[in-house]
Amino acid sequence: MGILSKRIVVLPGDGIGPEVCSEAVRVLRAVSSRFGHEFEFDYQLMGACAIDATGSPLPDATLEACRRADAVLLGAIGDPKYDNDPTAKVRPEQGLLGLRKALGLYANIRPITAYDQLLEHSPLKAERIQGTDILIFRELTGGIYFGEKGRSEDRAWAYDHCTYSRDEILRIAHRAFKAAETRRHQLTLVDKANVLETSRLWRETVQSIAPEYPSVALDYLFVDNAAMQIILNPKQFDVILTENMFGDIISDEASVIAGSLGLLPSASVGDGAALFEPIHGSYPQAKGKGIANPIATILSAAMLLDHFDLQEEADCVRDAVQHALDQGVVTPELNPSTLYTTEQVGNFIAYSVLDIADCEVHRNNIKLGMSTII
Repeated sequence: MGILSKRIVVLPGDGIGPEVCSEAVRVLRAVSSRFGHEFEFDYQLMGACAIDATGSPLPDATLEACRRADAVLLGAIGDPKYDNDPTAKVRPEQGLLGLRKALGLYANIRPITAYDQLLEHSPLKAERIQGTDILIFRELTGGIYFGEKGRSEDRAWAYDHCTYSRDEILRIAHRAFKAAETRRHQLTLVDKANVLETSRLWRETVQSIAPEYPSVALDYLFVDNAAMQIILNPKQFDVILTENMFGDIISDEASVIAGSLGLLPSASVGDGAALFEPIHGSYPQAKGKGIANPIATILSAAMLLDHFDLQEEADCVRDAVQHALDQGVVTPELNPSTLYTTEQVGNFIAYSVLDIADCEVHRNNIKLGMSTII
């Protein structure tokens, strides 16, 4: 791959979002320095900070910038003043839902990896989760979350319609099959086809295209069984494909395998632009304390590089993260006795991207806060 020039919109968001985004950008700048690419970063408002500044969680200027971008990097959104007010008409999360819809981001992709150095952080037994490597494809713009909903006049009953079309299922199913072809050639469809008509449509549609991917073994699990199997034997899974609500639940459940939300990235993709974000929340209690774990956001930046077909660069970032874990350069979330801050972890990973040997030379300076990069 030759030299690339890409425009990346950065949405730092709320809480610890600006802190972890800053370190992901630092690492991307290290990538551009090492490999000669040109990344232009355009910072915009979204979430509670955008409501405070403009009255909207997704200002028009932000949406327009995201539409023009090659990719979007998001930190986190959310604020307790909205979480604790059930009557709030405008909420930070509306900005994210609006952005997904406006950009046509129909596939959410979450890798779930069990790192050997961190097995003790998971509530599950190490022997159950060691070696786990799952890729979850969750449909993002259909299903019960987006179906017609309402309440009776007396507020005594309510309804939420779950609807899907064949085309909505096909576009994400093809992505999941193609991903399985590059991994261990196994795809599991999670549904509730014994009860739900929409699930039967999912199963029929996925079955219809399976012959196009002869190297991929396709199997099926009802969502209740899948939820149990993810805990009992997560290593059995390679790629999981499922609808919106099931994916929301399954992917959050699977996050306990890694032992920390601060390690888990995600991508939301469509046919054009794509959004990359850690799966953790805004963690307002940690804001400004320098203790936030930036690794999930940095790994989201690696997925962004995957999106640009920069495989060597993406692998370089993942190798740098692995090096930080191997060397114990982590924030207190992963090691309560550590002295490393959010910025110092980001610096160490950025140095590793440039040159692991150079990173070792500068390690003491990084720990003492005497050295920064990019």
